[in-house]
Amino acid sequence: TSISLNAYLLHLERQGRSAATVSRVLASIKAYFHYQFREGRVSEDPAELLKAPRVQKKPPAILSVEEIGRLLEAPSKDTAKEIRDKAMLKLLYATGIRVSELICLKVSDLNLAVGFITCRDDRRERTVPFGREAGRAVENYLKEAREQLLKGETSPWLFINCRGKQMSRQGFWKIIKQYAARVGIRTDITPHCLRHSFAAHLLAKGASLQAVQQRLGHVAPANTQMYQDYLVSGVEAGR
Repeated sequence: TSISLNAYLLHLERQGRSAATVSRVLASIKAYFHYQFREGRVSEDPAELLKAPRVQKKPPAILSVEEIGRLLEAPSKDTAKEIRDKAMLKLLYATGIRVSELICLKVSDLNLAVGFITCRDDRRERTVPFGREAGRAVENYLKEAREQLLKGETSPWLFINCRGKQMSRQGFWKIIKQYAARVGIRTDITPHCLRHSFAAHLLAKGASLQAVQQRLGHVAPANTQMYQDYLVSGVEAGR
């Protein structure tokens, strides 16, 4: 049976199925036979020693400094929505935080006077600084736009949607893609695009890997190393 299962996985690879797809199929097979073995329905687990194909990570989507500049200035109208969008984009790029952290920021997590935000998850919290430009955009949002979006309601969330509710990850992704299209950026934008760009640009300016790791909130150094690898591959490609 183990030989048959391995032959099936090889068949999927020959059909051109991606390594990620084959890995998901294998995970299902392993779960099934593990259950059968545990229940005593088979005498041995034929999937126990099967190995998943190595899944190659795609390089992170990173915008150039010029593209970032165009994207951050794309929300140019004086509407409450575009004032909010500019603040979100500038704060995201200035801090390198995750989109999930951005939309979960509360007003109480913001310290405009000193210039930092506090991000929290189930395990820890970290303080992340931001510069004057992002600070001015957020301050302008608080003064000119947030109350309009709230429409008389109250909310603990720093950034809210046009219905006065907490912004969703999907909603913000649509915002990024909308502005990228407006300024002619053809890169396949992802929710993490500004975070990736922040890290790569910081390293390119001479920041240490450890400093960038701390800013991003990475536990494992390997998660930050991919940005260094991206820069090195870019330099080698340009030779």
